[in-house]
Amino acid sequence: MESQLVEQVLKLNGFDSLNPAQTAAVDSGLLEDRNMVVAAPTASGKTLLSEVAILDAMKKGKKAIYIVPLRALASEKYQDFKEKFQQLGFRVAISIGDLDSSDQWLANYDVIIVTSEKMDSLLRHNISWAGDVGLVIADEIHLLNDPDRGPTLEIVLTRLRQLCNPRILGLSATISNYQELSEWLDALPVRSDYRPVKLYTGVYFENEISFHPERELKLDFEEPITDLINHTLNKKKQILLFVSTRRSAEAVAENSGKVIKSRLDRKENSELEKLTGEILHLEQPTRQCRKLADCIRSGTAFHHAGLTNRQRSAIEKAFRDGIIKIISATPTLAAGINMPAYRVVIRDLKRFNRGRGMDYIPILEIQQMAGRAGRPKYDSEGESILIAKNRAEAKYAWDRYIRGESEDISSKLGVEPILRTHVLALIASGVVTARQELYDFFAKTFYAHQYRELSELNRKLDNIISMLRDFRFITAGGNDSPFTAASNLGDGDLGPTRIGRRVSELYIDPITADAFIKSLEAAERKGTNEFGYLQVISDTIEMAPKLSLRKNDFTALNEVLAEEEKNLLKFPPSPWDLDYDSYMRSLKTAVFFREWIEESTEDQLLENFGVTPGELRVRLSNADWLLYSLQELGLLLNHKNLLKDIRKTRLRVKYGISGELINLIKLKGIGRVKARRMYSSGIKTIGDIRKVPGESLKRLLGSKTAEDVLKQI
Repeated sequence: MESQLVEQVLKLNGFDSLNPAQTAAVDSGLLEDRNMVVAAPTASGKTLLSEVAILDAMKKGKKAIYIVPLRALASEKYQDFKEKFQQLGFRVAISIGDLDSSDQWLANYDVIIVTSEKMDSLLRHNISWAGDVGLVIADEIHLLNDPDRGPTLEIVLTRLRQLCNPRILGLSATISNYQELSEWLDALPVRSDYRPVKLYTGVYFENEISFHPERELKLDFEEPITDLINHTLNKKKQILLFVSTRRSAEAVAENSGKVIKSRLDRKENSELEKLTGEILHLEQPTRQCRKLADCIRSGTAFHHAGLTNRQRSAIEKAFRDGIIKIISATPTLAAGINMPAYRVVIRDLKRFNRGRGMDYIPILEIQQMAGRAGRPKYDSEGESILIAKNRAEAKYAWDRYIRGESEDISSKLGVEPILRTHVLALIASGVVTARQELYDFFAKTFYAHQYRELSELNRKLDNIISMLRDFRFITAGGNDSPFTAASNLGDGDLGPTRIGRRVSELYIDPITADAFIKSLEAAERKGTNEFGYLQVISDTIEMAPKLSLRKNDFTALNEVLAEEEKNLLKFPPSPWDLDYDSYMRSLKTAVFFREWIEESTEDQLLENFGVTPGELRVRLSNADWLLYSLQELGLLLNHKNLLKDIRKTRLRVKYGISGELINLIKLKGIGRVKARRMYSSGIKTIGDIRKVPGESLKRLLGSKTAEDVLKQI
């Protein structure tokens, strides 16, 4: 049976045999009913191991959950698994969106791909099919070390072990304390240094590159990036270039284009011109979009969070197809890029770290970037090259990054802002019903396994229980009235109020929820407008980072305070208060949203606020979620006369429109630009459309959109 499973998965992937890393995992007990942590380099074939485990679980009638850190990775795995497992009659699903949904339809699927946040949300909604889960795969499990994503993954794994005790397969980069991670999960540890494409890692200094394994490369000129580009192109290969900032990524792409442009042949120029047209038509062209198009025309591209998802996907595909020769990217995106190249160049070994200034990048992240070098099926080797700025840095880079061991990963769970969200979720879901049960749950986490002494953690848990009681999100005795003050909890039962349970389901911080509740009460008393609601959602933890302040911002913002004073639901603290700057940043963020709903263009927002199209979409998504949460709390607390204005604000933020366009935007295929065009032409209501001749409508909207609109009405 075991060999049949392996043979079946090998056949699905078009392979004849296992590689050494895969053999080590199978020999160590992959097909036994035990947890396992596999620590191996990028491209060592860990995904195939997960497929063997998935097939094993499905043939035993169990569901498999595949947890990834990023939505882009989830989509990639979904396409891959769907193609393979549907051939065998199994159903594959992806769930990465709405955090306020139990997605009951997932009960009908065998393999479910989720982000850790979505899995956490599903558990908060008490999914009915949790008992059917037999396997959980945690991809990139070393991201337990990440302050943002790690705690949620840690809580999810702890909850699933308590809820249904599934088999866990952790897939990790080569971390030094993989055995400690294995001990926490009661898992078999497997480590392999095998890589299908040999990787040479080196340091560039003074025109010379020293590599491990040993070999040397001398270049002709003094500018390292130009040298490496020319040398790589001579080999007819591609480069991934990592730099510390978005601005640097764009500058490097522009400068690289000057080197590459003259070396492109007619066919390559034709393909790049076609791609340039596609990039310009993916979105409403902005200054950044046109800059990207100019880079692509020269055979390069930049890749960072300021781009839209569609732009990033188009760039990634073009790079994999060999059309784009060089991509410059920020290191924070290294984990999400599945675009191997022959050569990876890491120009900046430092990046800005809030609190510490410029600081060297962790070894594990450098290894993640280096792991993109060498393309299976195309290259027999790959190179990763670090650029040293002086002799001391060259020695440091060699000792730390080339010869050094990656850092131990450590739990980031023991911080109160993180704990309070998860404590409420555990109580609201009924996972814990007493204080001691809460202590016991956290005693099973990776944090507890690492630090052992839990008195400080338990003190924080006590503080959070008191805070949640003061907010009236939990109560003793399980009282389920909408908003009942809790009595002293003592050692008695912990239970959610209805409002507390809803806050947990909405996936917002309890402090945010308390601020929303107070703002709704203020709006009921004194009234407000769209700006009041925009300031409330901008002054939340979830809207981080708020827009930064420049010296000349304070004068303009004080004018906004005077202008909107009657609409503000939370007034500014004293200028000497520690929270003053944070409040003013939230006010600037609210002004940014106001400009958007007053129909400022993406270029204007980039010019006035420095917000790129990619960032805009992230902020709009956050704003939509927060306005929805505000609306849901208003509904539950019976603020019915406020709901219409909150819904209207949400609609305007979603589409970036003035209030007068709301009726037109309801038509499918009509966005902010076409709605404004219609309104300016005298078409102000759905009824007005019926009065317009078909040909006139086609000239205004384009033939296809006009036909669609006419069908709808």
